[in-house]
Amino acid sequence: MKKILFAATAVMAVAALGLTGCSSDNGRGSETGTDEAASGFSADSLIGVALPDKTSENWVLAGSLFEEGLADAGFEGDVQYAGASNAVADQQQQISTMVTNGAKVIIVGAKDGAQLGTQVADAKAAGAIVIAYDRLILNTDDVDYYVAFDNFKVGQLQGQALLDGMAAKFPDKTTYNVELFSGSSDDSNSAVFFDGAMDVLQPKIDDGTLKIVSGQTEISQTATDGWKPENAQRRMDTLMQGTYQAEAVDGVLSPNDTLARAIITSVKDAGQAELPVVTGQDSEAASIPLIMSGDQYSTIYKDTRALVKEAIAMASALQAGDEPTVNDTESYDNGNKIVPADLLTPVIVTKDNAAEAYAENPDLLALTK
Repeated sequence: MKKILFAATAVMAVAALGLTGCSSDNGRGSETGTDEAASGFSADSLIGVALPDKTSENWVLAGSLFEEGLADAGFEGDVQYAGASNAVADQQQQISTMVTNGAKVIIVGAKDGAQLGTQVADAKAAGAIVIAYDRLILNTDDVDYYVAFDNFKVGQLQGQALLDGMAAKFPDKTTYNVELFSGSSDDSNSAVFFDGAMDVLQPKIDDGTLKIVSGQTEISQTATDGWKPENAQRRMDTLMQGTYQAEAVDGVLSPNDTLARAIITSVKDAGQAELPVVTGQDSEAASIPLIMSGDQYSTIYKDTRALVKEAIAMASALQAGDEPTVNDTESYDNGNKIVPADLLTPVIVTKDNAAEAYAENPDLLALTK
């Protein structure tokens, strides 16, 4: 699997709304290790959790799971969400307050991983351990660990699902009209998802199997500000009213389920006879029935319960003075250092395997019936 050195380039690109996330070696890093060591602290210590605004079901679920899980582990938990209108400043203030209140570990799901350097430096100076949750914190030495699903793999799965879905839906075609969407430029994961997908799709673009009819192939052209569905729908409306007046779109790379639903709505509103193959991510409740009906082809299952559990297990290990589990010590370069990562495995979900994929999640399993 190719790897992405996304962090340093992502920060520069964010400023210009031109995230690229690539380097000449296509690597997310090559050095290893961290010089921080677990030192142990009181079992009832304060653990801070700073989450971004509630842009998806999974962030909402994560907050409640952290509150319950930290209490069950014996910690005092402080779980905060950034506000929707001034999210970066809110999150900066929330982290600063956690530091002032003596948090021993601060778990950060960054609203904008490029704008937290001062806050995590203050946390480290106060003796706190900083764990990046789901989104990497960029351009700082002061993040100790990263816990996430393998987000480059997520992109690869999405790219392959797009190819597989079009081959199954349009068996008589040898070339396909495709459009590309990516996430918000202030989310460091957006570049990783996109680059993972392009690792699969670019060879098919190069050999002519895929035609990007709009010509919009750069992440700066495909980004969806704020992960907002109205922004995705507006862009897709423009494509349908212009680029696709005379021909049909066969497939759309969508980075998550919220945007996938907006894209599908746009194509339906435009009156295209047959819906394109549309990818997604997050296994949102509203998208699973669409997958079962065939309106949306795929999603990615990243079990938030497992990710929160892993983050709390990391805090518990640190509390005991143990080194937490990491399974990747070379891939995630945040621009300043290689951050030791504990990566979970994402699962591609289509109509064919949905019941199996959600077998241990009764709420999602019920939606496949």
